[in-house]
Amino acid sequence: MSDRSLVVASPAGATSLVLMFHGVGSSPADLVPLARSVAAHRPQAMVVCVCAPDPSSFGSGWQWFSVAGVTEENRAGRIAQALPAFGAEVARWQAQAGVGPAGTTLVGFSQGAIMSLEATQVTEPAARIVAVAGRFAQPPRRAPQGVVFRFVHGEADPVIDPRFSLSAVDALQALGADASVQVIPGLGHGIDARAARAVLEAVG
Repeated sequence: MSDRSLVVASPAGATSLVLMFHGVGSSPADLVPLARSVAAHRPQAMVVCVCAPDPSSFGSGWQWFSVAGVTEENRAGRIAQALPAFGAEVARWQAQAGVGPAGTTLVGFSQGAIMSLEATQVTEPAARIVAVAGRFAQPPRRAPQGVVFRFVHGEADPVIDPRFSLSAVDALQALGADASVQVIPGLGHGIDARAARAVLEAVG
């Protein structure tokens, strides 16, 4: 897994860590342009595009869990099985960077966002979660203290309905979390220049 991850920025004495997680059937390289923008925006951050562990069920790219035959009923179970490996990878990069959860931001697209969000329901992996075109597998059950949630979602996303981000923000706020969403007009399941700007704002 680690050999396929891409370190985009590794400044001496990094004071923060930004881990970026791709979508299913994709690869770390697909997030490199956005990661470079994040690195320029956060020059003291180590920025890594992390590779998911398993080959995609559809023959191209990588995945944290298979979406073949996925349903609302079985999605949560598949994510629960994948979370230990996800958490271990976050911890490994934190150890390498010398940065703890308080200095870590997770930026995920699609399945990468799902994993980042669901990780917060079992632990406190980072201080900030930026979920792009993602969702919780089920409505959030807890709001970890001090964790900031930022959602970016295309209004016209045909893969993951933006209503999942909107409802997640409502639920997180009701639980006491700092959560907000930017919906990008006309954008489908992807990241355009507007979404990239929103990610930079969300990263802080």
